[in-house]
Amino acid sequence: MIQGMLGRKIGMTQIFEEDGTVVPVTVVKLGPVTVIQKKTEDKEGYNSVQVGFEEVAERKLTKPKLKHLKGQKPHRILKEFRVEDINAVEIGQIFDTGVFQEGETVAVTGTSKGRGFSGAMKRHNFGGQPASHGHRGHRGTGSIGQCAFPSKVFKGKKMPGQYGNATTTVQGLKVVKIIADEQLVLIRGAVPGYNGALVTVKKSNR
Repeated sequence: MIQGMLGRKIGMTQIFEEDGTVVPVTVVKLGPVTVIQKKTEDKEGYNSVQVGFEEVAERKLTKPKLKHLKGQKPHRILKEFRVEDINAVEIGQIFDTGVFQEGETVAVTGTSKGRGFSGAMKRHNFGGQPASHGHRGHRGTGSIGQCAFPSKVFKGKKMPGQYGNATTTVQGLKVVKIIADEQLVLIRGAVPGYNGALVTVKKSNR
């Protein structure tokens, strides 16, 4: 059994438990994924499988990628996942939502929403300077360093810049419900990315 799956984020909603508690969940459509290649410890130094996600027409792929697929159906995305037993997995095998179970803890990786070049208050949640009349700062960053020594701004200083559009992983999320016939998994809480974004869901002990 592989240790993760690829999917698309559908959006957020809420469900109700038996006692009436409202649970916020993110709906993710997982898989199916097809095993394209097996990597063994003898040859590559570790055991994993490469899987393909989202079938596409051959004309949309390059010749090197088509040759790598070795007769398999063309897929848009390829990714590796660790496996418990490499001998139990075969090339061409298909995995779906059955990889996970309800109540299981997972970690979700995706690309966070890009917010462009943002100021320090929005990017780092700064409180800002006084907004009263006569003050010159308002939403400015404020002091960023010293004068004579060391006469530079230290690296890592929280300042305006690119906000979002970065690979982000959220751990400790719980699988609340699995709708197998529609390939949907309901995960408690929020996951990175916009609706329709590619996400990776992996088994986690944290």
